[in-house]
Amino acid sequence: MSQPSIEVLGIRIDEPVNMFTDLIVSAVCLIAYYRLTKKKLSGKTQLYFRWYFLLMGLATLFGGVIGHGFLYAFSFAWKLPGWIISMFSIALIERSSIEHARPLINPKVGKAFLILNIIELVIVMTITIYTLNFQWVEFHSGYGLLAIVLTFHGFTYLKTRDQGSGTIIVGVGIASIAALIFMNELSLSIWFNHIDLSHVIMAVAAQIFYKGALRLGEETITQS
Repeated sequence: MSQPSIEVLGIRIDEPVNMFTDLIVSAVCLIAYYRLTKKKLSGKTQLYFRWYFLLMGLATLFGGVIGHGFLYAFSFAWKLPGWIISMFSIALIERSSIEHARPLINPKVGKAFLILNIIELVIVMTITIYTLNFQWVEFHSGYGLLAIVLTFHGFTYLKTRDQGSGTIIVGVGIASIAALIFMNELSLSIWFNHIDLSHVIMAVAAQIFYKGALRLGEETITQS
């Protein structure tokens, strides 16, 4: 059930807590992007991670303001920009994970997964645009985090005990909890529903991903 609208200075805001908790996720991601940029960590692993935070920050900013708060002034299709930006962000954290593991895997395998990363994104994004169905965004996030990020960082951690990969694995676990809450619509109240709860847990996961990205920057993986 949607949250009741409120008015602030005569301006109508729909789903106000949904919007606010989306903005929390956005703030965590954009601050992480800013801090990682200041660190000037080199390599594609770090570059893709920074872009992940930037795009996820923009996606949740757009999703919160347009997708929740002021969608009444637009149309349902205006949810698409936030969805598409978030899909690109997940593709970037996938690429970061693959790049981080590449010194440990067959070069052909790494290249194949980088190509698959693009193919999967294009296919699912096309279906999402055609159907306007958020379930495809959920599928893309689940596939990206569980099948790619968890797998590649799990492999890296088992081979090297890389603390950055270990931290990111924890982040994936927490993000999975957020997804389960969202899919099962586990709400505390109409003013803090399953969307809000999942957003808050997503913000925690994003902060852990940031800590993981910092630790990835402290270590260099070499072929064993």
